[in-house]
Amino acid sequence: MRPGTSDEDWREDCAPRRVLELFGTKWTSMILHTLHVRHAGAARTGVLLRSLPGISKKMLTQTLREMEESGLITRHVQGTIPPAVEYRLTELGLRFVEPVEMLYGWGRENADALDRLRARRSSRRG
Repeated sequence: MRPGTSDEDWREDCAPRRVLELFGTKWTSMILHTLHVRHAGAARTGVLLRSLPGISKKMLTQTLREMEESGLITRHVQGTIPPAVEYRLTELGLRFVEPVEMLYGWGRENADALDRLRARRSSRRG
């Protein structure tokens, strides 16, 4: 948005705010990335849990539920005992993977600049 744009362009439900809300947790983008890059768009819960160091089972479940409600992934329950649950990227999820991958690529290319950032108080980085 450019300086001088109307207040309407800055409303609470504007596109930039909705994007930031979607990625309000670090896990949404990481799950999208992991499903796409490491698991060809689909993975079971346990596989995702092992693929995402630092995420708790509770946080994974909560984030997957929110992503399903948003339409980024679908949940498929297989009729086995015990039931196997697989999560798959939707068409919408695949559209969101593209900017995530661009951002992650930028991060890899600019790791030196990221290393120079001071750690936030809430950061787990040493």
